[in-house]
Amino acid sequence: MIDTVGSLPLGADGAELIDEVAALEELKSAIAGRQARAAVVFDVVQRRAQAAGGVPVAEQGRGVGAQLALARRESPARGGRLLGLARALVTEMPHTLTALEAGRLNEWRATLLVRETACLSAADRCAVDDELAADTGTFDGAGDRQIIAAARAAAYRRDPRSVTQRASHAARDRHVSLRPAPDTMTYLTALLPVAQGVAVHAELTRHADTQRATGDTRSRGQLMADALVERTTGTPGGFSGIEVQLIMTDMTLLQGDSEPARLPGYGIVPAGWARDLLTQDKAEQQVWLRRLYTAPRTGELVGVESRSRLFTTGQRRFLQARDDLCRTPYCDAPIRHYDHIIPWHNDGPTTLANGAGLCEACNHTKELNGWRARPHTDPRERHALTVTTPTGHTYSSTAPPLPGSRPSGRGHEQKVRRRDRSSAPPPSPVHTPDGHSTQAHPRVQRSLRVDLVYA
Repeated sequence: MIDTVGSLPLGADGAELIDEVAALEELKSAIAGRQARAAVVFDVVQRRAQAAGGVPVAEQGRGVGAQLALARRESPARGGRLLGLARALVTEMPHTLTALEAGRLNEWRATLLVRETACLSAADRCAVDDELAADTGTFDGAGDRQIIAAARAAAYRRDPRSVTQRASHAARDRHVSLRPAPDTMTYLTALLPVAQGVAVHAELTRHADTQRATGDTRSRGQLMADALVERTTGTPGGFSGIEVQLIMTDMTLLQGDSEPARLPGYGIVPAGWARDLLTQDKAEQQVWLRRLYTAPRTGELVGVESRSRLFTTGQRRFLQARDDLCRTPYCDAPIRHYDHIIPWHNDGPTTLANGAGLCEACNHTKELNGWRARPHTDPRERHALTVTTPTGHTYSSTAPPLPGSRPSGRGHEQKVRRRDRSSAPPPSPVHTPDGHSTQAHPRVQRSLRVDLVYA
């Protein structure tokens, strides 16, 4: 089907092209409906297999969402949500599913209908689905807000108590999140009860208006943002006793090279911005330099083994610098656990090659029956691992390139050698991840990775 669609000639005029766009959108919706049915059947098959294997009823179905996520190239968290969406559509909302399969409703708007009826019982949700009857064209021409409003009103009419209880319990989901924004900015988002959220915004607005009245030239938005940072961290510049790690090459730091740096928890940042961050005059700021040696060509971090059960502090720092985010394919959650790829109880060594940073959910999923992971230690490549699911499907994950890494090749190798002679100091004793001091490996690239930590 993919080959057929790709080989079809495009329309010759505007009308034909619009018709094709519309038809392809309908096809996408139909495929989403088919995916939902396949996901539910897969869930049933897996639960039956787990039941036959003696898995307790309460634990049956674990890992199903993670397998679907890998198949759809999504994160495990989103895989679980997609499975929940599929169950609701197939078992409780047949009209919505029919509209999706017919191309009258896209997957996102089907998700809105499922989300707004999540607090209802199966019978009430089915009744709301029948009342709205999306497959009859009820929502033709309707936008997202209209669909949400219609679903909320129908849900409230059907079961006002459940909707009210859902609102009263929503405060338990309050949280603060951080995600990257363009141009070395970030979105700091707080989900708060409405009274608290309005109070915080009103106080920041009052502070901004007061400052502007006294002649402060910053905009209201700038004043509100600066006040939020200062009141949270307790310092004008926003830097408290928390470590912020910045990984960059020595060439970027000392010789003005344009190779970008990496800020864990955010991503790639421009070289000039990274240098400015370190040289700005901030009170009480301390800058610590740690040298991270990498292998030639591959950019793989060089470390040593440990005989202990747990990874040492230095090894955890190395794994954090190497992996950056959870190493499960398609998962980009923050690292919470430092895991043995081959488990310790299966004689897996406590080494950097056998270590990986994982989020909590992926680490628990990896321990389920039928899941296996294996590292790949090809010295010519960056660290890689393979995950095998209970169905026998395999998925690979490769550590992200560190700042300064280049594709392997003869020309690059010669460039590295020239850089070694011109800019790198002679080998000197360095501290390895287990805390011991040792001479630098003779094959190690001497262009230092600098792990800059300021507090």
